[in-house]
Amino acid sequence: MQIQCFEDLPLSREILNGIEDLGFSNLFPIQAQAIVPLLEGKDIIGQAQTGTGKTATFSIPMVQSLNPNSKTIQGLVLEPTRELAIQTAEHISRICKYTNLKVLPIYGGASLRRQIRALERGIHIVVATPGRIIDHLKRRTLNLASVKIVVLDEADRMLDMGFREDLEYILSKIPANRQTSLFSATIDQSVMNICHRYMKKPEKILVSKDEIALTQMTQYYMIVNSKDKFEILCNIIDDNSIERAILFCRTRRRTNILSRKLRERRYDAKPLHGGLTQPQRDFVVNSFRKGKLEFLVATDIAARGLDIQGITHIINYDIPLDALVYFHRIGRTARMGLDGTAITLVSYGEMSELNRIKALTKTQIEELEGHSKTYRKNLKQYNAVCTECGNKCEVPFKPDPNRPVYCKKCWARQRPPIIRASDIGRRQYE
Repeated sequence: MQIQCFEDLPLSREILNGIEDLGFSNLFPIQAQAIVPLLEGKDIIGQAQTGTGKTATFSIPMVQSLNPNSKTIQGLVLEPTRELAIQTAEHISRICKYTNLKVLPIYGGASLRRQIRALERGIHIVVATPGRIIDHLKRRTLNLASVKIVVLDEADRMLDMGFREDLEYILSKIPANRQTSLFSATIDQSVMNICHRYMKKPEKILVSKDEIALTQMTQYYMIVNSKDKFEILCNIIDDNSIERAILFCRTRRRTNILSRKLRERRYDAKPLHGGLTQPQRDFVVNSFRKGKLEFLVATDIAARGLDIQGITHIINYDIPLDALVYFHRIGRTARMGLDGTAITLVSYGEMSELNRIKALTKTQIEELEGHSKTYRKNLKQYNAVCTECGNKCEVPFKPDPNRPVYCKKCWARQRPPIIRASDIGRRQYE
């Protein structure tokens, strides 16, 4: 029997109810291939495209396999960043909503005392960053002796960040008869070394790097002059009525500058980078997640793990120097089978970076002239009805029935007029 939907899996009704609340029905390929072996207790090495249900792949078997009556830590998920730990814990909590399992994210920058109190009350699943979990282990406020299932998520990222020794220390504190699964966007020798050392006859579910890009995404690039880049960006946003996008920059400084320039043009934009405090980062991400913020201007701290629905566009204001980072960036849209658009602004002299990206994928990245109107002619359009005037119009994204859609004229009226410094004194005399 070929498994096509979650109802075909041997899952409890409580878990199926949680999955239904998440809006899941049919299985994505990584789920169809990996969930059954995980339910059988096998170790898994999974290489999955970003945004294709990887978190649910390891979360559902874990929730199904743990005992809610035992108030001990039975499941452990290791993540490279705070943002991923928070989001994964939230995702697992929604899956086990109708069970008695309790999930706790543990990460640096949050109250250590509050985490200790939560652990004392009894937690079944911990989702953690390596540094903070080691802190708890050395304080003896965390005991991993009852852990049955371990997940190493974004393993390549953790190794790139220098967490190899931390991972080895943590795994040494967990019983050897555990089930271990590892998920990674790329599987290189350093990742395989971890697999050989800590996993038992793992089943490999791999995707070749040539297939790393998302096929449901439309990808464009424009060759632009650096001094014209900001004006072209504004034209792209205005001409195509883009309402929800992440704009990627290489450095914190450029992120701050771009978000400031966008706000000066009356765009609703805020920066997200590692220089912000954890409460500041949480506030920005939550604002964007809830639709209170239109444009997130981010460094690559946001390129992995941000799971936010409704992002129609990714704009690489700066092309990444690492080709693989490109695919992590654009994976923030076209998630869970939806369409998305990625646009990369390539300055003169950056063609080598673009060619490295093209070499990693078979999907087409279409060249456009460095002018937004040419881009608009080539962009896939969808029929819609303007929320403001009721007229039929075309928009460059699939309309969401829960969000307003505006034609070009009504969209222009949504933005307040730009007030220039030279106008202030003149208006006093009008």
